[in-house]
Amino acid sequence: MTATSNTAPNATPNATSNTASDTAPNASSKAAAPRAGKVTIVGAGPGAADLLTFRAARAIAEADVVIWAASLVREEVLEHARAGAEILDSASMSLEDVVAVYERASREGLAVARIHSGDPSLWGGTQEQVDRCAELGIEVEIVPGVSSFSAVAAIAGRELTIPEVAQSVILTRLGGGKTPMPPGEEVREFARHGTTMAVFLSAARSGQLAVELLEGGYPTDTPVVIAHQATWPDELVLRCTVGTLEETVKEHRLWKHTLFLVGPALSASGTRSHLYHPGHFHGHRRAEPAARRALRAARRASGVAGAPAARETVREAGGE
Repeated sequence: MTATSNTAPNATPNATSNTASDTAPNASSKAAAPRAGKVTIVGAGPGAADLLTFRAARAIAEADVVIWAASLVREEVLEHARAGAEILDSASMSLEDVVAVYERASREGLAVARIHSGDPSLWGGTQEQVDRCAELGIEVEIVPGVSSFSAVAAIAGRELTIPEVAQSVILTRLGGGKTPMPPGEEVREFARHGTTMAVFLSAARSGQLAVELLEGGYPTDTPVVIAHQATWPDELVLRCTVGTLEETVKEHRLWKHTLFLVGPALSASGTRSHLYHPGHFHGHRRAEPAARRALRAARRASGVAGAPAARETVREAGGE
């Protein structure tokens, strides 16, 4: 019997020269390449396990070792880990302890999922881990997560960038904590912009926070949303003003796991984005001629008479 009887039905006659005896020695002589280790830094979001992204869940499911912060991340995220995966709580680990796991992963070809709360790009100690992995020559992937500031905005039912009110969001924290703030990054300096601010890691010094917000120029009646343990079962969301911020925090004894949203956008109304205005056009939609003229008139009014006149012009044209 020739080798041609063992080929696939669609094989060409030339395939008869590649018998099993010809190919088997070459295949067996090549040892399987060792599996490369990998570290995936996973953003787990603000708390609720169902805010985990599909990519984050997949990284956890594929990991041989899962390092998670039990004090900051809901235990439900571990339901994505496979049976037999090694689970480590980073609450009792230093950076050196974590890097030792990465070193082992590099030697043994292990996949590690390092789970952080929120988004790894913000106050997560991420860069120092990436740098150590680069020194080890181990691959790193970062999976973004839902940050607490966007989760709190959703809970409060507010957009943080309101046309003609606030078009910027400043993410910061109060100085004087464990990590020094660079010069010029004090809350009072950022507050001078008068736009939306999300202030992290500052509840323990609420008096100082209120003083710096006021010194920066926010009026005492500027709205504030205070969120403690956002998206957790014991979530607490409070509304106050810059003037009542300190007393509100102290009344509820908040000192950690608390975020502040500050700025006029938290109560503003009566404006609209030009993006969905019938007078605005883009590659997928034509502008309505009358609405286009009204929108142009509103922009001219904005340049001459200010935003209130512009808004009134748009309203008269049915744009609001």
